[in-house]
Amino acid sequence: MNALRRHRELSRIWASDRGWRRPFTTVNHSDLGRMFMLAAFFFFGVGGILAMMIRAQLATPHSAFMEAEVYNQIFTMHGTVMMFLFAIPLFEGLAVYLLPKMLGTRDLAFPRLTAYGFWCYVFGGTMLLLSLLAGVAPDGGWFMYPPLSSTLGSPGINPDFWLLGITFVEISAMAAAVELTVSILKIRAPGMSLDRMPIFAWYALVTSLMILTGFPPLILGSILLELERAFGLPFFQADLGGDSLLWQHLFWLFGHPEVYIIFLPAAGVISTILPVMARTPLLGYSWVVAGAVALGFLSFGLWVHHMFTTGIPHLGLALFSAASTLVAVPTAIQVFAWIGTLWKGRPEMHMPMLWIVAFFATFVIGGLTGVMVAIVPFNWQAHDTTFIVAHLHYVLVGGFVFPMLAALYYWLPQVGGRKRFFKLGKTAFWLIFLGFHGTFLLLHWSGLMGQRRRIPTYDAGSGWELINLASSISAFVMAIGFALVVIDIATNLLVSVRGSRNPWGAASLEWAMPTPPPSYNFASLPLIHGRDPLWSDPKIGVAIAKGEGFLGAPRGNQREILTVSTARGTPEAMVILPGNTALPVVMSAVTGLFFAGFLFKLYWLPPIAVVLVAALALKWAWSLGHRADQGPQPVGRDTTLPLAAERPGAPAWWGSVFLLLANATLFGSLLFGYAFLWTIAPGWPPPRYLDWMPLLPLLVLAGAGLASPAIRLAERRAAPHVGLGVAAVGQMLLLASALWLLAAAPDPTGHAYGATVAVIAGYAALHAALALLLTGYCLARLRSGFVSQARCTEIRIARLWIDYAGFVGIVAMAACLAPGLLQ
Repeated sequence: MNALRRHRELSRIWASDRGWRRPFTTVNHSDLGRMFMLAAFFFFGVGGILAMMIRAQLATPHSAFMEAEVYNQIFTMHGTVMMFLFAIPLFEGLAVYLLPKMLGTRDLAFPRLTAYGFWCYVFGGTMLLLSLLAGVAPDGGWFMYPPLSSTLGSPGINPDFWLLGITFVEISAMAAAVELTVSILKIRAPGMSLDRMPIFAWYALVTSLMILTGFPPLILGSILLELERAFGLPFFQADLGGDSLLWQHLFWLFGHPEVYIIFLPAAGVISTILPVMARTPLLGYSWVVAGAVALGFLSFGLWVHHMFTTGIPHLGLALFSAASTLVAVPTAIQVFAWIGTLWKGRPEMHMPMLWIVAFFATFVIGGLTGVMVAIVPFNWQAHDTTFIVAHLHYVLVGGFVFPMLAALYYWLPQVGGRKRFFKLGKTAFWLIFLGFHGTFLLLHWSGLMGQRRRIPTYDAGSGWELINLASSISAFVMAIGFALVVIDIATNLLVSVRGSRNPWGAASLEWAMPTPPPSYNFASLPLIHGRDPLWSDPKIGVAIAKGEGFLGAPRGNQREILTVSTARGTPEAMVILPGNTALPVVMSAVTGLFFAGFLFKLYWLPPIAVVLVAALALKWAWSLGHRADQGPQPVGRDTTLPLAAERPGAPAWWGSVFLLLANATLFGSLLFGYAFLWTIAPGWPPPRYLDWMPLLPLLVLAGAGLASPAIRLAERRAAPHVGLGVAAVGQMLLLASALWLLAAAPDPTGHAYGATVAVIAGYAALHAALALLLTGYCLARLRSGFVSQARCTEIRIARLWIDYAGFVGIVAMAACLAPGLLQ
């Protein structure tokens, strides 16, 4: 097959729908990545406008620009938009767009999941913006501390928009994290072992795993606070056995890793671009990877340094202060590796390199002030002053926005296929760089002079007037610079001339394809022999175009990719991906009905939404698979491989593993909250425990003891119908035990103990019901011929959830009954 015919066939197979249907039905990673990034930059513009309104208000004392109530909504929404609707989604969009190209494949593992996550992000973000336009936006700060955000301090609908909208948006983050983790580990070009992966893929992998373990505590906190607001369950009310500090622990268990979740993708961008600009390979690749992994681990041990002023014990202050300073070590490893790369090479000062230099100058200052606030006595003085505002922006803008602007200019020729012609970029750079430092360097000063943050005004004669006026003027200079960046990018995309395929002389695979890239990325999948494939084999792009790699012969309408072994990158199986569909946008809209029901107090609507989502999920899954074994398939280069569904370790199985990792983190956070309230909160022990129920442990153990062995019997195909039937009986017993526990719980509105027991029992009941649903689905698939000795991936996935449901049932029963037994 010649190259032109191959291009036409692959384009027909992988193309998105045309016209207005395209954004709603596409599952192509390039389309979705661009859509993610465009939406993120739109929200960045909204957040920037809100920031300018804040600086206009604070430019002069006793400003009449806006009232205090409006100001509270504006500064809350500014932080919310920038943290939740810009930073994380921009990383998701960049990773969704770039990773398949960097990894030498045609798409991600779960294209429809990416589309579902995008629409959840758009609908959740729209919900928050509508609250702002309606004048009922959240106004308790982007951290939403109770009791300010509970019905005691805010009886209106404002906090509900935050709690429900952010949880809706976080579905997108979790979906993207599962998608990226599985894709990086399993969907790579043959021969691309872990030590040959692009450095950006390592950073994306660590970030995705951090999202899976860092976001569940906030999701749990949002659920608990919404349950308190909607139904009166007193998790955060001290007079009923709750404690508002529980929210701070759950929030900052997310909030501090969030800083590194934002920084690490930007560090990945720098580690990718810097060697290209310096014309030399990255110095200390293994050390940089180790630094990124260490940073990910250490970030989860720092959350209490946001709570140094809450009265925690001195030993805790010392431990978390030491951990907060220790995190500078892996960060320094990466910074010194970048400096060594520059020293070793011959840096060229193109636009991407200018933004990287701005990053160095800014982020190092933010890191040093971070070490300062990690010291407890200084933190006590600077906490809740504009010094913290300045530190936060030096880290987030210097550590994320500047590298992302470098990424924008670096990958612009790849996205648009055009070279830069108009030169507004340097003018924009200096306006942003000088405007940023003029804005936030001064706020360090005003913070040390005692100016509080989150205040709508201040008195004349405080000594802060000139500082705030200069800071506000600088902020508007910075805003002009960002506007020029938009104009520069738009003009260069629309009217500049066509450019060469690899204008930077880069080494990674995204530059081995035509620009702009075709819908299928690679005419054939390359065989990788080194860490810098385009430098070690400059003709690899020609070989790919000639179809000399894997999957170079299109078949029918099949969208084909390969899975590889995790460590070595050896080809393992072929995956056939689904085509264009509107199912993700419909399912995300139905998911939105669940949140809308709670928002508008229409409590009959969420159960209907749950049923509809379950039905759509079953339809989603039912469309996959075959009714007959396909056997080994030719994939090129004299190689045959089985379909992924016909061997262990399919991508869907891995997706369930990582989804359960996030799920288990949420459950662990729930148990942490239970233990925290029991040991710290006032009003414990509660007036009534759960009575000891001897039959309940027997029922739980019988359910788990039946379900787990039975599903293994079905998986081995010894007696699949019998095994699935017995597993279903086991799940029914677990569900009955969870419902019994829920019914026996003390009044959940009377004390935090009853509320916590009710949530734990409800969690166990939900997972028993989910496992029962999966068991029934597997039985239906078995009877319809979709399951065989080889094709039993669905039973393997059901086994994971059944085992987890049994584990949850046992732990829930033990946690709820143990206090009463010990008494």
